[in-house]
Amino acid sequence: MKHALLAAIGVVLFALPARAELVFFNTGRTLSVKGHRVDGDSLVLSLRSGGEMVCDNAIVARFAPDEVPYPEPEAESAPAVLASSPSVPYGDLIDRLSAEQGVPVKLVRAVIQVESAYNERARSPKGAMGLMQLMPATARQYAVTDPYDPATNIEAGVKHLKSLLQRLPVALALAAYNAGEATVQRFNGIPPYPETRNYVSRILSIANR
Repeated sequence: MKHALLAAIGVVLFALPARAELVFFNTGRTLSVKGHRVDGDSLVLSLRSGGEMVCDNAIVARFAPDEVPYPEPEAESAPAVLASSPSVPYGDLIDRLSAEQGVPVKLVRAVIQVESAYNERARSPKGAMGLMQLMPATARQYAVTDPYDPATNIEAGVKHLKSLLQRLPVALALAAYNAGEATVQRFNGIPPYPETRNYVSRILSIANR
């Protein structure tokens, strides 16, 4: 029944003019994509930054039209790092900034994967922005003027993650990145929020592959 419903949704969407979509994940996160298609038990999401992301349809709650206008990145401004790291968008940039801050690159990549699926234009309903989903207060803390600029966003996100890792074990640092350090301190551990627990679990799983 679920597969038939997803297929029906896909047929309707393909019949409409091309437009951006919001993907609502079961974790509470959202992602703006160019579109999607059903491939068996998987969903293939067309990312705004180019390329595709394949995920299990069980982790997606629903789709909705994205009414917010986004400036489309121009082809000539695409980062050169994409050519040297085709499997990981902004791979060289992530490697360099992680090394500069002494943060494990696998952990940074996992955070970006879970936070935005490498979509530099991602924006959450709570206002988190860009690849590493910087909240406005975090962006101000690290003097970020354009949170959608990949280099600026990753640098601030890595610095913020580093500051948490300096005070907390890895799992708690990730929980603090998601729910806030004050929340982690209040519960004296990972908060009992399904979203945060799933967030920490997913990142550790990806980082340890």
